[in-house]
Amino acid sequence: MKKKIIFFAALLGLALGRSFAQTKTQNNNIWLHYVGKNKLANKTFFTLEASMRYANGFSEKQQYFIRPSLDYQINKHLSGSVGFTHYNTFVYGNPALNKRPTPENHVWIQANFSHQIGDLKITNRFRDELRWVGLATANSSTGALEITDFAYRNRLRYMPLITYPILKKNQKTLLSAFVGDEAFINIGKKAGATLFNQNRIIAGLGYTLSNRSQVQFSFIQQQIWNFSDTIVEGNPTIRISYLSNLDFSKH
Repeated sequence: MKKKIIFFAALLGLALGRSFAQTKTQNNNIWLHYVGKNKLANKTFFTLEASMRYANGFSEKQQYFIRPSLDYQINKHLSGSVGFTHYNTFVYGNPALNKRPTPENHVWIQANFSHQIGDLKITNRFRDELRWVGLATANSSTGALEITDFAYRNRLRYMPLITYPILKKNQKTLLSAFVGDEAFINIGKKAGATLFNQNRIIAGLGYTLSNRSQVQFSFIQQQIWNFSDTIVEGNPTIRISYLSNLDFSKH
């Protein structure tokens, strides 16, 4: 019994020590976001996604990315994608996750499952990201940090999303609401100190401008853990998105 008490006390001490070692910060983010889905053939699409992200209003650049992908509609419920993403994450916040702007490149595959239950649309998105993250080292002459190499890491992303129409006109949805959560899970030998890389709780509204375009206003509670689990960011975020859906298959 005494050994069990000592064992559990040691585990509690490790957990508390880990908690106290973390620095918890908050940044109030604004993200400007674009998604363009372009139909190339009956079941084939090219999608271009891009975002410029700011921290603490527009006072600090947080990150930008560009993300092209090729998508194939396998059946009514299932689509698959293969894509590439280039990120650049800036120095922001206090303390900052990065000491200098850090590039990152991904090759990824994705499966998207959608089901309709009455007016309710349920989407489950799975993505496996093969990541190459820039590593900063000090220049021997100047002492300035430079990106000299890239570290390979693997990350899974899973996002369930529920969408419900609020306002319709002539059987077409004008205004819809959506809610979901996206988990970013570190896997592999070089996963870092935490299971989660990020988590995002998402809620928002989408307004249909035309058959080919929509604007969305989302609130996202973003949680980020750095690689060594010494900094945790809890960032309330406003995301403004423009979505387009063009058909080039008949041209």
